[in-house]
Amino acid sequence: MTTTTSPYDFDTYVERRNTGSAKWDYFGDVLPLWVADSDFRCPEPVLRAMHERVDHGIFGYQMDSPRLREILVERMASHYGWIIEAKNITFLPNLVSALNVSARAFAEPGESVLMNSPIYPPFISAPKNGGREAIFAELAQIQQGQIIRYEIDFDRLEAAVTPSTKVFLLCNPHNPVGRVYEKWELEKLADFCMRHNLIICSDDIHCDLIFDGYRHQPIAALAPEVAARTITIMAPSKTFNMPTLGFGFAIAQSEDILKRFQTASDGIMAHPGAIGYVAAEAAYGQCQDYVDALMVYLEGNRNYLLRYFEENFPQVPITRPEGTYLAWSDWNALNLPEAPFKFFLEKAKVAFSDGASFGKPGEGFLRINFACPRATLTEALERVSAAIASL
Repeated sequence: MTTTTSPYDFDTYVERRNTGSAKWDYFGDVLPLWVADSDFRCPEPVLRAMHERVDHGIFGYQMDSPRLREILVERMASHYGWIIEAKNITFLPNLVSALNVSARAFAEPGESVLMNSPIYPPFISAPKNGGREAIFAELAQIQQGQIIRYEIDFDRLEAAVTPSTKVFLLCNPHNPVGRVYEKWELEKLADFCMRHNLIICSDDIHCDLIFDGYRHQPIAALAPEVAARTITIMAPSKTFNMPTLGFGFAIAQSEDILKRFQTASDGIMAHPGAIGYVAAEAAYGQCQDYVDALMVYLEGNRNYLLRYFEENFPQVPITRPEGTYLAWSDWNALNLPEAPFKFFLEKAKVAFSDGASFGKPGEGFLRINFACPRATLTEALERVSAAIASL
């Protein structure tokens, strides 16, 4: 077990069973490395801010936070060189709702929404939920040794787009393959979207979770003409482990794009609650040291995971995530007696995310959430190793 030198303790196990945790209770008595929440406590400044709000004792409707708008404007400038205005921001209860609203706002029934695959399952369902068509351009998979890396396949994008395609859903950093797209890739993608007159909805929810050597580039920050057709959605939920607080935000520098999004939201998307505002203010305003320490720990977990695969599962290709705390692994070569997700759930008592739910290219794959104490990750991998050895 590793120890951290920061004031934050990511090694200590916090009991989450029987707390209503989807991650820990959904599959029963298993080790859960599936749904994308971490097993780390929120940073103390966030907890203190929430305690103070609770002590106030009144939880009426909250519609806005001018202070949070200021914090976010400054954050976009300092982290990404992205100059926005407070009026460009609209607050959200969660990002999945925003994906669904974007499909409705920028495409009519019967029109199509384009995305890369494999991809986070709510991307796949969002167009269909509103009577729009989801179409896919598979990412190009490149393998060097055991490591697999994905790139945007622009030929497949050109082949997939149609005259009825109105929206491109971007995931950056990409879930599940962990890519942090480079500036040149995003410039080429932006050019594609402009040529085909596509609105871009960019899910940047993992943008704080970037490993050393990489840098997050919001696509809207590339140029004014790109910003004019882009809505970017972000949230503190992954970084600070508070998805259940129901808080996120969207940035659109085009007044028309923002208005269309807000109009499509009317009556179907709730306003965030007061606790979500308070937590986000504290997280973004006071907790960058937490993020810095978290990334050191996650990088240690990522590297440990890759070494374990190299030593114990050399025939299983796996990504080396550039961002996120999610690894993507291909178990097809093992010819397991049943689907990998089911096999390890039953034989190892370890729950991963089933790759098949991320689209057809994910069949036989597993997504691994390594945002947990090192001891939990070690035990899960040892259980998997034992299950394979039992065949």
